[in-house]
Amino acid sequence: MSKLLALALAACFFATSSFAAPRAESAQECGIAADMAVVAQSLAQEQIQAPQAGAIMARIYDVSESERGRALMKEILDAAYLRNTNSTQNFAEELFTACMQSDGNMDAILGRRL
Repeated sequence: MSKLLALALAACFFATSSFAAPRAESAQECGIAADMAVVAQSLAQEQIQAPQAGAIMARIYDVSESERGRALMKEILDAAYLRNTNSTQNFAEELFTACMQSDGNMDAILGRRL
C-alpha cells in the first residue's frame, strides 16, 4: 500500500468517546485496521518492545497527522500485546469481521477503555 494511500485512509479515522475503541467509517478502514492488526501481532510475537513497535507502525502507516489514526493504531497495538498469541491471522480476521459486521465498531476485539 502506498504511503499516500495509507496516510489518506488513516486520516479518515476519527477519535471517538474515551470509553470505546475508534470506529471505522468504511470497509476500507476495516481493511486498514486488519492490516494494522497483522503488523501489531507480528511485532508482539517477535517480542519487540511496545514503544519501539509503536514507532515502527507509525512509520509504516504514517499516522502522524491523524489523531484517529494514532488512536486506532494504539488500540490495536495494545490489544495485540495483551493477547500475544501465535495466531496473527486470527487476530486480524476477528478484527476485520467484527468491524464489518458492526458498522465499524471494533470494541468486541479491541475492548473498551475504562
